[in-house]
Amino acid sequence: MNHRLTLLALCLPALLAACDKPADQEPPPGELPAAQIPDPVPAAPTAEVGDAAALLAGHHWRLVEASDASGARIEALFARADAPVQLDFADGRLGVSNTCNHMGGGYTLEGQTLAVGRLASTQMACADPKLAALDAEVGKRLEGPLTLATEAGTPPRLILATAGGERLVFAGEPTAAARYGGAPERVFLEVAAQTKPCSHPLIPGKQCLQVREVRYDEAGLKTGEPGAWENFYEEIEGYAHQPGVRNVLRIDRYTRQDVPADASKYAYVLDMVVESEKVEP
Repeated sequence: MNHRLTLLALCLPALLAACDKPADQEPPPGELPAAQIPDPVPAAPTAEVGDAAALLAGHHWRLVEASDASGARIEALFARADAPVQLDFADGRLGVSNTCNHMGGGYTLEGQTLAVGRLASTQMACADPKLAALDAEVGKRLEGPLTLATEAGTPPRLILATAGGERLVFAGEPTAAARYGGAPERVFLEVAAQTKPCSHPLIPGKQCLQVREVRYDEAGLKTGEPGAWENFYEEIEGYAHQPGVRNVLRIDRYTRQDVPADASKYAYVLDMVVESEKVEP
């Protein structure tokens, strides 16, 4: 029996732009065939210290410190020790992840003031009470005007101060667009529930993901027949496969620069899980 868990985002046509433009060229042998893709996703601007907007857009920001007005650690914001709260800034929108639900809303940046609008979220329930409360704990500190400061370094740091004297410190990790440069191609890949053995000259006993292309129309509905299942030899950054779970992934595929002869010319980065289904053996 199959148990389907489809993300709310699948219902939003804007998230599933029709894939109707061919890639410029075929990938090397052993990789996926070129996908039908929409217009390229805009690349994040180059992040430079001193340009706050570019710095924000060029990094993923993960919470490393949080203290109240007295300097005490805000424990409620660290409900996920393995996955700290993360902020992402793009095109005037703030995304918040590693909470119970994915959250997002508009923002403006003027000088040292970051103004975040009301945050909307998906409606997934979380069994862990601390994780279930995390959305509200994050939301009440981010919504409204915040004083923003940045610090150069490796990694750079983003410091947000609330009107009540709370201080949130985030460490920056460059986005894929900042690391690989240029705009990615966007493809949708269905990943089978089980991996299969595949031959790899450098990795004895390698298990490959089984993937095939899927396409969606402007209404967010699957269209056409999916491609054939193929061995996928590369890694998908941000994706951890769970045996027994079939997924449909929205992927940003970047063309690497100055690639060694024995390496893939492409880098695959997970944008979101569109669909997930547990498949019983």
